Order: sequence, then structure tokens, then C-alpha cells
Amino acid sequence: MKALVLAAGLGTRLRPLTEVWPKPALPLLGQPLLRYALAILARAGVTGLGLNTHHLPEVMARVAKEEAARAAMSLSLFHEPAILGTGGGIRGMRRAVESEEAFLVWNGDVLFAPDLAPVVAEHRTRGADATMLLLPMPPGERYASVEVDADSAVRRVAGRGPGGPELVPWHFSGVHVLSPRIFAAFALEGAEDINRDVYPRLLAAGGRIHGAVRRAPWSDVGTAGRYLAAQRALLEGGFGDAFGPASPLERARKVDGSWLVEGARVEGTLRAPVLLDAGAVVERGARAGPNVYLGPGVRVPAGCSLEDAALLGGEVPPGGLRAAVLWAGGRLSA
Repeated sequence: MKALVLAAGLGTRLRPLTEVWPKPALPLLGQPLLRYALAILARAGVTGLGLNTHHLPEVMARVAKEEAARAAMSLSLFHEPAILGTGGGIRGMRRAVESEEAFLVWNGDVLFAPDLAPVVAEHRTRGADATMLLLPMPPGERYASVEVDADSAVRRVAGRGPGGPELVPWHFSGVHVLSPRIFAAFALEGAEDINRDVYPRLLAAGGRIHGAVRRAPWSDVGTAGRYLAAQRALLEGGFGDAFGPASPLERARKVDGSWLVEGARVEGTLRAPVLLDAGAVVERGARAGPNVYLGPGVRVPAGCSLEDAALLGGEVPPGGLRAAVLWAGGRLSA
């Protein structure tokens, strides 16, 4: 089976980190977000990958090549000189999947751990043009909902579509299963959104969109707060062993609820959960945790106290850092 990963977004809400990395290449506990996605896709039998680039294309292409090779997947890259949105991005990668019976589409900015094989089987059994993998709405969030009828047919997406009686709203995970015949509902050119443009067009033409509801760990890493929430979920075991050897905790030893990669050193105090990468040091008189990641070689000096933080590289500036920060090479984002 083949999959498309949408990786062309600008990541404006995660600046300045996304001035260094496109979101799917962004390190999360020391490894690219894309690695987590490919672990789940590989488990579902995906062996070929299409991926689009736009923002920082050289960085995204390099990381995609490295991660596809790690996952033993073939890779086709598609560069978008002008950003085309989710619909235009899928259309632009059409030749990578149009010979497939069905293919997967994965939004490159989510951390998600579903069992995809039953969803693909459900898509085929239903004879759907598209299947949207749906979840309960995350507490406290206001994502646009996908409304489904009693037969699990999607009738409205983000307020668009024919509607109907007794619809139940769900949250869209960012993962679709599509049949190539859906390309008839895409515009011939230009930017478009698959949820707000393509799917309403498909429904108006009598197409079938199935809503496959699942309950599986999911996080959006689109803001600093959500990034840190995803980090905490990983450190606290919220994703279990879903990522297998691709889990960042597999390369570390567990000590009192925290993880230390070989070469990390603790002279101060840790409050679990914390992950210290190779060469990271918490100096005497310093404190790190809970929910802290220290990148390779990062030193936390005496007198510095960190909580809810990801220090991805460089040196801690004089005076230390406040809580709830993401930091890379001297760049700070509260």
C-alpha cells in the first residue's frame, strides 16, 4: 500500500522553531515528527510514500529521505513552488497513487497512533470514495467538526455539506483513506482544501464519505502548548508501545521514572518524567522536570529550574529559562 504525507505547511503558530524545521521534520524528544508517522504507516503495510514540500524544502527533503530509508519505504518527493493547500497537495501527488485500489493520506503535523489496517478494510467493505478517521473531540478544543449519520456516512464537514437529521459531531484526526476515483471531485488547478472544498463537492455529486470512528492517542503539535502536551503524553506513556523501535524511549535507560540516553549526566535534581539526550547535563544545584527534554549536549547550569520545556540544542542563556518554553539554538518561544 502507498501513503501520501502532507508536509508543505508553513507552521506559523510554531515560529521561531519552524524557521529552522518544517513541522513534520521538527524534533520531538530528539527525533523528527515524521518518524512517528512512518512507524504507524509501516505497521499498516505501507511500503511507498509520496510527500510534498514547500516551506524549507531542502530540510524537509533531507529528513524525508532519511526517514523513508529508515522505514524501508520508497519515496517520491513533490515540490510546491506555491502552496496548494491540503486538496491541491493531494492532487499534486496524484501520479504516486492513482494506480492503487486505495491509499492513505496523513497530515504531517499530528502525533497519532491508530491501528490503520482495520480502517482500510472498513473503507473497502463500505465501497467508499473516501474514509475519514474520526475521534471524539479533544477536551477544551474547538476544531471544526465532521458530522456523521446513523450509518456512519459523513454528511457535513466544517459546516459544509447537505446535512441531515440526528447527526453526531466528531473530530477529524488528519488521516484519510481514499480511492483514486475521488480525483474527479478535485479542481483541475489552484489551491484548495480537501475538507472545505473537495469533500462538499463530492457529497453534492452523490459521493460516499465514510466516517470511521476510533479512540486512539492523538496530539496536534501546531502550537508551543500542544507540542509540550504531546511531549508529556509520550513521556508519561500515553502512546504505549505503538511506535515500537521508533519510540524515542527505546534508546534510553529508565531511572526513577525518567530516561537517560548514554552519555547524559545528572548532578542536580530530576522530577519525572524527563528525557536527557546524549551528552546532556543537569548540573549540581539545577532542577529539571516534570515534562522536560534536553537535547544532545545541552547543559542546565546551577540555579536553573526547568518545567514543561524542550531544549533542543545550543547553550542555556545566562539566568536560565522560564517554564513552558521551546528553545533551539538560542531561539525562544514562550
